Order: sequence, then structure tokens, then C-alpha cells
Amino acid sequence: MIEEYIRIALRSIRNRRKRSILNIISILIGITAIVALVSISEGMQNSIDEQFEMMGTNIIMIMPGAGGGFSSFSSVGGSSSALTEHDLDIINRVRGVDLAGGLIMKIAKLEFRDNVGYTWVMGMPTDEAQDLFLNMENIQIAEGKEKFKETDRYVAGIGHAIASGDFLDKKVKLGDRITIDGQQFKVHSILEKIGSPEDDRSIFIPLETARNLFDEPENYFMIMANVKEGADPSKVAEDIKKDMRDDRNLEEGEEDFSVETSEQLMETIASVLGIIQIVILGIAAVSLLVGGIGITNTMYTSVLEITRDIGVMKAIGAKNRHILLIFLLEAGIFGLLGGIIGTSIGIAMAKGVEFAADQYYGFGLLKVSISPLLVIGVLAFSFLIGIIAGLLPARKASKLKPVDALRYE
Repeated sequence: MIEEYIRIALRSIRNRRKRSILNIISILIGITAIVALVSISEGMQNSIDEQFEMMGTNIIMIMPGAGGGFSSFSSVGGSSSALTEHDLDIINRVRGVDLAGGLIMKIAKLEFRDNVGYTWVMGMPTDEAQDLFLNMENIQIAEGKEKFKETDRYVAGIGHAIASGDFLDKKVKLGDRITIDGQQFKVHSILEKIGSPEDDRSIFIPLETARNLFDEPENYFMIMANVKEGADPSKVAEDIKKDMRDDRNLEEGEEDFSVETSEQLMETIASVLGIIQIVILGIAAVSLLVGGIGITNTMYTSVLEITRDIGVMKAIGAKNRHILLIFLLEAGIFGLLGGIIGTSIGIAMAKGVEFAADQYYGFGLLKVSISPLLVIGVLAFSFLIGIIAGLLPARKASKLKPVDALRYE
């Protein structure tokens, strides 16, 4: 019986082909948006989680400015809230801190054989604190020496995009001379491809050399601390906050700096992705609502068009529940077809975004995640939307009296 009901529903959809296509399109637009968005956001979240796992959960980042993040850009270079060597000494004395180090960053002019570009240049510590930043950035050396020595001065590690010629249109090899803000540097090492454009065209130089080059004798862009094994990173972070507040004579909540553990930073990124996802899902929900209204309208029209057929079916023994089921199946098939096509388009769009990001921007963190649970859930959801949209017209059809239906013109 179910097979026969499905055949009747499919025949009804075929008979109203143009109207059926419009209904399916209205559903698939919303489903496409949901699948593409969720696949991309879940993929990004997984990639970010992997990056933080490599970095470790025992890392604490101290940034100038109450909000941290982008506010630090304006804090470096003379602001009263800038981090200094004195702050680094305080952080190193906090109980639970194993090792702490600072770096400075600035956008500088890069020149190589008449080619000019502007990129981030980072001054890295040359002591054991160097490992903190190498691990955080997931930096691997492709060619050359692995780390800076304390005796190193005008040497530089360059990103993959600079070495490959993607940034300056000319390849830079190990041992070549490059000019940064008018000062010559010898290429000391070439880094493995990291995946993000900003990282892959960055340059790393020794900290003291950067201080002289940028006329930045004391301030830090960021300080990073490694927590001792067995210590609670959140507790150590609070102790760092307290000691820095006391040193600056600040009350709690008035901090002109931010202290975050790697877990807190990961939660912040996840919350931002979540907000973006909710907004776009809301837009997709409007499309699904419009699609549902379209299905309801089509089903009401269908009831009118086949009223006499309903009368015939009831006259030869069809029950109310049989008529109800036929119409619900027809409405559900509308939703399911929209779900299948929308899921396919959504996956293709997500993969296209991933490919474009990798090919044109080198953004390796964008990896689409398409789980079977997502596909099954979306298809079930689209079928359910069709069922709900067709419920009222189906009930109306099932309640028709055979005599009235047969006399309908």
C-alpha cells in the first residue's frame, strides 16, 4: 500500500511539474545555505582545534590593551599600556610560570632585486623562549638553520610565499640578501608552508636586531608564558593578572592589558564562529519558511484539482487515513527532493570555497567537514518541513465527504 501511495504522490508531482519545481527550489535554497555554512564552519573549527592542540593547553598569552587581540596593534610603540621588559620580569616570577618570553612585530618594507613589498617582520627571542613562539605558530624549518643563536644579528627566516616567489614575484633562496627597512639581512632559514597568507609571507629576525631596526628599545607586541607541568593554566593566568595589576596600581576590571590561556582564546574563536553561524542559519530559516508556505499553497491547490478523484477513492473504500497519508507523502517528497538537491549543491559550494581559499589565498585552515550525521539530519529535516507544510491541506482532503467530492466541478 505504501508503494502505491508513493506512486500516486509522484504522479501528482509530475502532473504539476512547473509548480513542483518552484516549490523544490524554495526549499533547496535554505538547505543549500545550511549545508554549506555548517560544513565550512565545522571544518574551520576542527582545524582551529588542531592548531591549539599542537600549541598545547599550557600556554598563556599576555597582550597590551584591555581587549587584547587587535587592540595590541595600537599599543605597541609608546602607549602607556604597552608591555615592557619590566612586565616580562614580573611574569617570569609568577608561581607556576616555567618560562616566558616576548616578541615585537611591525609591518616593514621588504626589498629584493628591485622588487618591493610590505609584510610583517617579527623579532624573536634568541634564548630558550624562542620555542614558545615557534610552537605557537607551528613553524617548521624547510631549509637552513633551525633556530636563532644569541650571537645572530642580521639574519632572517622567511616564509614560504617569499621563498617561492608568490609574494615578490622572484624566488628568494637560502643565503640570499634581502633588505628590510633599508637594512640588509642574510636569509638564514626558509619555513615550511603554514597555510595562512599572513604567516607564509612573514619574516623572523632576532629580537635585539628588531629592537634596533624599529627603534623599539623596550616594548613588546606580546608576551607568552609556558605553565609548569601540573599547574593550572587558569590559576596561573589569574596570578599574572593580579601581579601586573598590583604593579600598575590598577583595580580589578581596570586592566590595560589582557591575559588569556590558549583554551580561553579557542573558546572566543568558537563563540565568534557560532554567532556567524546563527545569523546565516536565521537567513536560511526564512527561505525554508517561504518554501513551506509554497508547499502548503500547492497542496491546497492539489486538493481542489483532484477533489473528484478523492471522491472516487473514497467511494471504492479508501479511508480518511489513506487520503491523509497520500497528501502527506506528496508534501514530504517535495521537501525531500529539495533537501537532496540542496545538500548536493551545498556540499559542492563548500568544496568550491575550500578549493578557492587554498588556490587563491593559500588559506590552509579552511578544510570542509561533511559528516554523514549532517547529511542524514538535513534530509530528515527537509522531509519534516514538507510534512508540516502539507498537514492542513492533507487534513482538509481527508475530511471530504465522498458525495460532495464526486459532485465537485
